[in-house]
Amino acid sequence: MTRIEATDATFTAWMRDNLAHAANHFGVTVTGDPVLGWALRSISAPAHGPDGRVWLRVLTERTHWLDDPDLAAFWTGNVDANTITGVPKPTVLHWTEWNVPEEQRRVRAELMTFVDGSPCSPTDVLSEPLELPEHWWQQLRHTVNTIATIATQRFARSTPPAGSRIRQIFGDTVADRLSWTPATAHGDLHWNNLLQPELVVLDWELWGQAQHGTDAATLYLYALPAPDTARQVHALFADLLDSPAGHVAQLGVAARILHRAEHGEYPDLAAPVRALADRVIATLPRTGPGEQTRQVRREKRPGQ
Repeated sequence: MTRIEATDATFTAWMRDNLAHAANHFGVTVTGDPVLGWALRSISAPAHGPDGRVWLRVLTERTHWLDDPDLAAFWTGNVDANTITGVPKPTVLHWTEWNVPEEQRRVRAELMTFVDGSPCSPTDVLSEPLELPEHWWQQLRHTVNTIATIATQRFARSTPPAGSRIRQIFGDTVADRLSWTPATAHGDLHWNNLLQPELVVLDWELWGQAQHGTDAATLYLYALPAPDTARQVHALFADLLDSPAGHVAQLGVAARILHRAEHGEYPDLAAPVRALADRVIATLPRTGPGEQTRQVRREKRPGQ
């Protein structure tokens, strides 16, 4: 066992202890195998208690990350999403938090309504085509439209975080040609967060303001390894994806994927995403708000 594997095993055991602590706190019994989330930062399992069948989820984060309100909005995302109606999603019934000073971590436990169904993909990337009824796809489009109309100040910023990532991955020349159009988004609408055969949308940590079209772009880019489904997604969201705002959204999602690819993730997704990003960049206007501002500054003489 390597040092990294040993560290992961120790952390996994700690997360299982937190899950047991949360189950005891809520008076529920875990009834299935726990599922570990991305980077081991969460652990979830089906359970049974006074509310019947429920879903128990435990999340942890370094305490210093939670000191910044902009960064910490994810921490209460699932509970904040209780106010959202007209969208198929779980509801948080009860929640609690506790500090673990020796680990410099905070832990949050959430007890949610249980929802039936299977994830469309075992990971966030879709690698096999989906065969779903037309009403599932129409409900997906309705859900994305509904989310976009929700008023919220969650993650409200003058430039979305994706803007910095686009600048980092694609450079100033590309970033300066983009205009930002904020709208509310789920923020992490990949294929492991969607259930079938009836649509249910999971994991509302990152919902809030983002570039308009971000959810459609996320669905599309994360489906690229399954070309038939990717084409179906593009057709469903063509009005968003083929718009100027949709182009920006696709570059934002592409930048996130390519950044993670630099750290070893998405070995089969990086190449098609890079190719798509190149095609999108080729469609951008020759100048944008950032480049125009820079040009004015260059032309402005001292004393003007």
